[in-house]
Amino acid sequence: MARKATSSSSSKGRKRRERPDRRPRKLVCYFCTEKIDYIDYKDTAMLRRFMSDRAKIRARRVTGTCGRHQRELAVAIKNGRELAMLPYTGLQGDSR
Repeated sequence: MARKATSSSSSKGRKRRERPDRRPRKLVCYFCTEKIDYIDYKDTAMLRRFMSDRAKIRARRVTGTCGRHQRELAVAIKNGRELAMLPYTGLQGDSR
């Protein structure tokens, strides 16, 4: 049987918007630029910058940290969690 050519529903009467050619900005490691040698687990304000609102450790591609400092950051966050300075989970208010 031969198929009948049909137009797709997404192209029906819609014009595609042209996106400007924007390149994402180059992320640089915060710890390298500030010349921080040791990531202190007691500095919770700085560590929270690298955590999501659900208390997950943000990825390198999001924060821009280099590999060495990302590993040290993860260890510092985990030490802070162990000593109850940082949360393991985010807010508990939203229940499903």
